Amino acid sequence: MDKPRVIGLDLSLTSTGIALANGVTTVVKGAASLGDWRLCRIRDAVEYAVDTDKPDLVVIEDLPVHAKSAGLTGMVHGAVRSLLVAREVPYALISPATLKAFATGKGSGDKTPMAIAALKRAGREFENDKGGDQCDAWWLRIAGLQWLGAPEFELPAAQVARLDKAKWPELEVAR
Repeated sequence: MDKPRVIGLDLSLTSTGIALANGVTTVVKGAASLGDWRLCRIRDAVEYAVDTDKPDLVVIEDLPVHAKSAGLTGMVHGAVRSLLVAREVPYALISPATLKAFATGKGSGDKTPMAIAALKRAGREFENDKGGDQCDAWWLRIAGLQWLGAPEFELPAAQVARLDKAKWPELEVAR
């Protein structure tokens, strides 16, 4: 079996992190002055990634439940999820706390522990990733690969077990 193709998305109106199936990360910036055109810019970037990578799964950081920005981020989620549904690309949702616990063993804290965990586990650094958007997208991709039974590296079982809390689509998985 070929290695699954997974894309990770850390969606935001101002700075969306994207991890492509080959592990390359990028950010789509959207200045507030662009208004709702930011949604088109993000949707177009995701559409290009999906059409180019032909993913088996897209893993998205879920909406923050109690955050002030959940409504704005929800607009981005709507634009991207409708694209994925139209393209028949399955997607999973992982809460920020679950993603942090998967990456670091602890579900709280700032972005620094996730960057340190990426460096420690995979020798991966993210240049100019002030907000941690590329790092988050990269960990979302890693979580999808883990879930599909094709981990890039070994993590403690307790951290891997955190993925059971995520919202996964019905897929044939080789776990």
